[in-house]
Amino acid sequence: MTLTLLPDVGDLLRLSPQYNAGTVVELLRFLGASEVWWATGSDPDHPLRDALPAARIGIREVAPDWAWAEAEYHQLTNFLNQYPQGHERLRAAGQAERALSAALTEPLSAVRAISPELLDAARAYHDATRTALDEGPGTRWQERRLSELAAAVQGQLGQGESGVVLVALDDLPGLQALLPHSVLPDLANFAPGELSRVRALADRAWQLNEGDDLGALLAALDREPGDPVTPKAELDAAAASIHLAVGDLAAARALLERAAHGLTDLPRSLPGLTLARLGQVRDAQGDRDLAVRTYRAVLALNHAPAIARKTAEAGLQVPFSLEIPATD
Repeated sequence: MTLTLLPDVGDLLRLSPQYNAGTVVELLRFLGASEVWWATGSDPDHPLRDALPAARIGIREVAPDWAWAEAEYHQLTNFLNQYPQGHERLRAAGQAERALSAALTEPLSAVRAISPELLDAARAYHDATRTALDEGPGTRWQERRLSELAAAVQGQLGQGESGVVLVALDDLPGLQALLPHSVLPDLANFAPGELSRVRALADRAWQLNEGDDLGALLAALDREPGDPVTPKAELDAAAASIHLAVGDLAAARALLERAAHGLTDLPRSLPGLTLARLGQVRDAQGDRDLAVRTYRAVLALNHAPAIARKTAEAGLQVPFSLEIPATD
């Protein structure tokens, strides 16, 4: 039996053109996996909570609920903040966290995500945090958490069974040491493909920066037919956000309404995100009654991302209006 460990970087998947949700789907297909064992964070809006079901890859939940450990960590940091010595300990822990964050800001790829350099940075982070805050609440009970996680994973293994386990990158070195049959994937013959490229385009369009060539982005979004991980409805919604950013409400509404007509159950976050933005555009055009119905449709969905629910709730309270920058 063999367990292949894949590193998870959470929301950084949205920022990494060469290691995004589409890339992870392609990795799983490269490894011949039709299911992934979920041993990472519990965020319901994690990018892979959309991508994996959309790609017909099953999710097997194996991670225990550690919300209480997070609560204890925050209690400890609030306590330490009351004392000078506590400030010093928190400062040292903060330096360790910043060092790992700096390593993660460099361009990520599937190969770099499992590189000795990055895994050593994860080990150094935990070592420094343990030195500063001690094992226990200060480390979110890492040793106990990893031991229980390893036991949970091993408890899932049937006779001769293999699996692919998605693990938070900073937990990966510690968990690998506790799982004798675990390996990192051999990526010598892996290269990101079309799923990764189209996912990177959509992620880029959702996060505009000054100096972006908006015309080129819109043209690229319009050319793509979409795929299960990044369907055409999402590409239209992302294009609508660009039009909204420059105040072109008519184009934004047309694209969002087209996207709304193309919605399906998967990816599961897309209906909420699309309808919340459509409600805002209808509001900005003065179509308040229809905007209110659109916001209510968001809140009636079985699943809507937190940002979509927040947008809809705010829109029901106060009509959305587009802020036009003042000119001389």
